[in-house]
Amino acid sequence: MSYAKVLSVGLVGVSGHLVEVEADLAPGLPAVVISGLPDTALHEARDRVRAAVVNSGQRWPNRRITLNFLPATLPKFGSAFDLAIAVALLGGSGELPLLPLEGVVVLGELGLDGTVRPVRGVLPMVAAAARSGVARVIVPVDNVAEAAVVPGVRVRGVDTLHRLVGFVRDAAPLIDAPTPQPRPPLSGPDLVEVAGQELGRRALEVAAAGGHHLSLVGPPGAGKTMLAERLPSILPELDDESALEVTALHSIAGLLPADGGLLRRPPFQAPHHSASVPALVGGGSGLARPGAVSLAHRGVLFLDEAPEFSRAALEALRQPLEHGRVHLARSRGGTEYPARAQLVLAANPCPCASPAGDARCECPPLTRRRYLGRLSGPLLDRIDVQVRLPALRAAELMEPGFSGESSATVAERVAAARKAAAQRWASVGCRLNAEMPGPHLRRVPWRLPARDTVDLRARLDSGSISARGFDRIIRLAWTVADLDGRVRPGRADVAEAIQLRTGEGL
Repeated sequence: MSYAKVLSVGLVGVSGHLVEVEADLAPGLPAVVISGLPDTALHEARDRVRAAVVNSGQRWPNRRITLNFLPATLPKFGSAFDLAIAVALLGGSGELPLLPLEGVVVLGELGLDGTVRPVRGVLPMVAAAARSGVARVIVPVDNVAEAAVVPGVRVRGVDTLHRLVGFVRDAAPLIDAPTPQPRPPLSGPDLVEVAGQELGRRALEVAAAGGHHLSLVGPPGAGKTMLAERLPSILPELDDESALEVTALHSIAGLLPADGGLLRRPPFQAPHHSASVPALVGGGSGLARPGAVSLAHRGVLFLDEAPEFSRAALEALRQPLEHGRVHLARSRGGTEYPARAQLVLAANPCPCASPAGDARCECPPLTRRRYLGRLSGPLLDRIDVQVRLPALRAAELMEPGFSGESSATVAERVAAARKAAAQRWASVGCRLNAEMPGPHLRRVPWRLPARDTVDLRARLDSGSISARGFDRIIRLAWTVADLDGRVRPGRADVAEAIQLRTGEGL
């Protein structure tokens, strides 16, 4: 037999596709030809696989070898096909009977000594195999715990090509998935550690309950960073669907913890202000990798000292914030990653960053305008909650009476508000107030009475807010009402929403 076929999986973004690895061995001068839109890493597989086969005690076929990856129109990236290539070659040469691998997906990178090394993106690969009806997969032993997260699939691990050959030829045992161990409760920053700042706490709670973006402007030491770092502690744990999405993204980026289990806590990303556009939104040659905004999917993207980021990097966030996805176009095709993250911006009011705030600012008015002007109007228009934090007083910092509620207490209210919003918007397919399309909010039965929105309408007519800002204030009003246990927002809720959006009257 001179032909063999083994199943594997290719990734484009977070979408996996079943790939058939074909090997045909024909008489002629020894050579290896690879077709099916392979990238550089896949072209180099011929040398890795040859060394691994020989060093595993198998005979390399000295014939003309053609390797093809179906579907041929789908770009193939990475080294996860190495193990499937080796098995297909040995099957085509007659060295291995491939019947035990019928309907089995094989994934893994090969070292020159025949060891099977872990690869990125195993979770979305195995999930794609399961969607295609595959019930058995073989993965590197270091990826077994990660792959076992996908329900309905039997996962086996291999550490060497020699072990896999023994399994196919002699039914030698493979490595089973470990029994999942319960994770200890996660600990982290708690809101009780934040002194004073009732305004900041309220803004944080509203942002968490509705999934709204947040901007915090204030002098150094006011608590901007402390508040932002504690936002994940008041967010609910991720449900199964969101946890799979988040875990898949971290798998592609190679950031999963060693136990490989589902990530249940909302992620928190805080890139340095020198981060480039690809670092924020994703990029790279070949298969574009997810950036910070995608790694913060269903969690928090925190930009501390936001005006220090490059203008191009900040403007690149506008489209992901609006649509919840990042589309990265490349010459060989586009890649799309989910990016529904909560953006939190923190900034000093001016470059001199006086601890006393405006009272002792040494910056000329033009300098102050230029500094915060680095945050463009279109970007800020997408930030629902925009508050200015005052400098802390000594009493707030030193006296126990100014300590606020713990994260656990606030998280209970946030969870109840999110549950109310999810039930209300279920018919529209939304879970959070921030996700609700503006046109729906302006129609019956969700349109608010004119008496409750009279102040908001006046601001729109005067041009002090945009149409986008109008919708975002309505969403904020719904969140305020949900937190306070009201079925619908009233005029007071709209007024607080206006204050949270504009900072006026706070």
